[in-house]
Amino acid sequence: MPRHRSAALKVFFLIGRIALVAALAVYLLILGHIYVNQQNMLYEKVTTVTAPKVDGVPDIEDIRLKTPDGETLRAWYLPPEDGKPLILFFGGQGSGIHDQSDRYIRMHREGVGFLALSYRGYAGSTGTPSETGLFTDAATAYDWLAAQGYGPERIVLHGHSLGSGVATWLATQRPARALILEAPFTAASDVGQERYPLLPVSFLMKDKYLSRDRIKDVHIPVLIAHGDRDTVIPFHHGVRLYDLANQPKTFARYEGSDHSTLVRDGLYERSIWPFLGLK
Repeated sequence: MPRHRSAALKVFFLIGRIALVAALAVYLLILGHIYVNQQNMLYEKVTTVTAPKVDGVPDIEDIRLKTPDGETLRAWYLPPEDGKPLILFFGGQGSGIHDQSDRYIRMHREGVGFLALSYRGYAGSTGTPSETGLFTDAATAYDWLAAQGYGPERIVLHGHSLGSGVATWLATQRPARALILEAPFTAASDVGQERYPLLPVSFLMKDKYLSRDRIKDVHIPVLIAHGDRDTVIPFHHGVRLYDLANQPKTFARYEGSDHSTLVRDGLYERSIWPFLGLK
């Protein structure tokens, strides 16, 4: 082989090795960034703190709950009318108890009570969010309701988005009337893996919220509602979770609905109230 061709090949392979090392370095930097910042990516902590004032919904109580590990949680509470259930609501990663007015109005009109929880590290609550921490928060809220005299037959667990993972876990730990999962995931780690298919997200993620593994241990009626145009948690997550759930179960497909439009699109009137036997 001529010397000039041999020299050219050496340069070519050298450049290739440099490019490979550089690509690997960039890949590792991306992995490191995601691993270090994963909690900030998963928990979009809402810090807005407002008084519990919703037009048309009087007498919402602004309460504080003490967790077993020393945190103080803020929650909004409205007792139900006699004979009506109470919904223990767990919101999504970027939502606060102050921006759920449409839900509160619909529940109040139906005479249904609610306890809406601000997770640790979110508006008005102390601490730092984590999967274990949010599970502790959920159990604390449930136990507070039980201490107020609410039996399991009156408590409905309802989780939206991230809250679906919290509500599913709680349904395996405490008795309740029913479980409502709105725009749920099979697991938070599954959503992350789908968004970053070239990264080992499932391996690196600490707070996985494995609802797909826990749903088999839920033995109360389950309602799963999902928009088929959900741009945050794909529709197939709700379908898969429904397939894994025990009977009795109900699936509500909302055609054209996105991740946070189900309430606007009739979630309570079309699905929740009939599911609970209120319509």
